[in-house]
Amino acid sequence: MKNTREIAAEYRMSHWAEIMRQRVKSGLSITKYCEREGMHVNRYHYWQRRLRSAAVKEMTGKPELAQLPPVGWTQVSAAEESQKDEEVGVTIEIGKCRVRADETTDTEILTKVCKVLVELC
Repeated sequence: MKNTREIAAEYRMSHWAEIMRQRVKSGLSITKYCEREGMHVNRYHYWQRRLRSAAVKEMTGKPELAQLPPVGWTQVSAAEESQKDEEVGVTIEIGKCRVRADETTDTEILTKVCKVLVELC
């Protein structure tokens, strides 16, 4: 049976997942959405990291992996954009989210991530 702390944590996660769904649905950038809603961008990013971490933990069953990118995945930043074309792999876009995978990407995790993204978008 769940205790009060676990129930409260699940409620907060559910609340923030809904906020993120609403942000995506609005079509606004995170910054513009946060301005409109009167929330601090850092708070939004904090909860985004918490939700992603919880999703990885749930999908893999390995809490230690929640802070690491899955094997075969790369994080694309502005500095890496020019190198992107030279990489071998595939980019999957779901809504405004972009997932990059290559031949070493775990297909089971990729499938679960795509399902979560479809649900959020």
